[in-house]
Amino acid sequence: MKLKNVSRYLSPYAYIVPAMAVFVIFLFFPFIKTIYLSLFKTNKMGQAKLFVGGGNYSDLFSSTSFVNSLFVTAIFVLIVVSVSMLLGLITAILCNQSFPGIRIFSTAYALPMAIASSSAAMIFKIMLHPTIGIVNKLLGLHTNWISDPRYALVCVALLSAWLNSGINFLYFSAGLSNIDNTLYERASVDGANSVQKFFRLTLPGLSPIMFYTLVVNIIQAFQAFGQVKVLTMGGPGESTNLIVYSIYRDAFFNYRFGSAAAQSVILFMVIMILTLCMFHLEKKGVHY
Repeated sequence: MKLKNVSRYLSPYAYIVPAMAVFVIFLFFPFIKTIYLSLFKTNKMGQAKLFVGGGNYSDLFSSTSFVNSLFVTAIFVLIVVSVSMLLGLITAILCNQSFPGIRIFSTAYALPMAIASSSAAMIFKIMLHPTIGIVNKLLGLHTNWISDPRYALVCVALLSAWLNSGINFLYFSAGLSNIDNTLYERASVDGANSVQKFFRLTLPGLSPIMFYTLVVNIIQAFQAFGQVKVLTMGGPGESTNLIVYSIYRDAFFNYRFGSAAAQSVILFMVIMILTLCMFHLEKKGVHY
């Protein structure tokens, strides 16, 4: 009887063993190994050779290149998150109506989520070409957009925002469908106009979805890599040297795996602190 009770008690945990094994192999072990490597100087094979403690971290924060990458990443994240959420919200509101061809528009607005970032970057690179690009043709300019430090970061950020807008459109569309239409009918009877309905009904009703979308978009923006690699490779200069690309360059070009690991840990800490702050503010701004 005791063996049966033990097996009955342990059997539910057996179902999570495969999932936990995947987490340990692909998440927990690499995370611990990254922290371990961040405390060492490594050889070109990525093997820890010289223990330096916090030396890699102090070198990073005294490096103008790394400080610049943090600043550039902050601007990039701000542009991407704000533009992508705004695009997703506007397109979701436009498609929250019943008219002929609504499915075609919905498919078009959701399409960016199905496009690989590298493929989109290649198309975007041709569009921004200084001589044959359609952007310069339409504007009558001869600007080399991705080779000019003034415009390169904005161009990469706008591409990333467009790529993220597709999934945001789906999130906001789902949120709008959950708002009771009778609320709008009652507001119309009370004399509310469209602007009042939007700020008093739509935004509060979307607040849980907006909070979730904000968290997801911030994490995605910090992890942007493919479009930077294809479009600018961190240049011109270091105007688009995002922290993820800086990690890639330190690890696979300079073979400084310890420094790259330290940057990865710092990136993790930044995202974790931002996420915790947003969850703390959730209680004040989110209405369930």
